[in-house]
Amino acid sequence: QVQLVESGGGLVQAGDSLRLSCVASEDSISTYTIGWFRQAPGKERDFVAVIGWSGTNSYYGDSVKGRFTISRDNAKNTVYLQMSGLKPDDTGDYTCAADVSGYAGRRFEDYDYYGRGTQVTVSS
Repeated sequence: QVQLVESGGGLVQAGDSLRLSCVASEDSISTYTIGWFRQAPGKERDFVAVIGWSGTNSYYGDSVKGRFTISRDNAKNTVYLQMSGLKPDDTGDYTCAADVSGYAGRRFEDYDYYGRGTQVTVSS
């Protein structure tokens, strides 16, 4: 059972930057696709970004393109989400998820393991 732990969330002002981390309990994560999702209170969960096992392939949700960057350091079992130009609409609970098959993308349900999330709040 792979455990994922997110960190790096916090309260920031619009325009600020944050870097979220998703650390896995096992080395096997280096072969998994990792996605980031977010959910604001009263809203549906949104896809944020996904990165393939090698780190060479990634794509983003339309609302974060050009502002967020997903990356990974397999030697540290860690995936990062660098967030810049934060907006109040970016507020939410950010969760990372791991997919064993390599086929998961925008659908949260397609992943196999999930973290508990880290809260990001952006004030205007």
